[in-house]
Amino acid sequence: MASVPAFDGRAYQARFDELAATGADVHGEAALVLSFQPKSVLDAGCGTGRVAIELARQGLEVVGVDVDDSMITEARRLGPELTWVRSDLATLSLGRRFDAVVMAGNVPLFCPVEERSKLAAACGIHLAVGGVLIAGFELGRGYELSDYDASCRAAGLALLDRWSTWDRQPFLKESGYSVSVHAREVPDVESD
Repeated sequence: MASVPAFDGRAYQARFDELAATGADVHGEAALVLSFQPKSVLDAGCGTGRVAIELARQGLEVVGVDVDDSMITEARRLGPELTWVRSDLATLSLGRRFDAVVMAGNVPLFCPVEERSKLAAACGIHLAVGGVLIAGFELGRGYELSDYDASCRAAGLALLDRWSTWDRQPFLKESGYSVSVHAREVPDVESD
């Protein structure tokens, strides 16, 4: 597997702390997740835990997962009461399902190219019936939406909606960003 870039969790978190100090809303991802009314959330690629901590503050059960030691260390420092798992998302197997899986902050772009289809599959196996996978990432950085959608379809996930921002601005490819919501496809059940 290709190496994943190392981060400085404290420096990464400091950027968001500075934004919040200016009054900027740094919880757009959490607000969108909350709109789907989940009770449990897997924050896949949780980084320093910003989204997971806000969701937990709103009363949800949250598990955060990230492959980077520095990010998980910072998440544990900021939210010691939450469950944090250091793991590669493409091979993640927690043995449970969640009402929502969120990948905020360009998570699919940090996944090595050869692992991206496994990423969608691993997220998919953690979705409860009726659950949603919500992912936001920049466009034009080597991962086409058609490729992401194909990986989701292969994982049994259907596209429900797509926006250009976390606050549901209409999707425009030229916006340079996509927030996609996929859900597990439920097989048709024939009645007698």
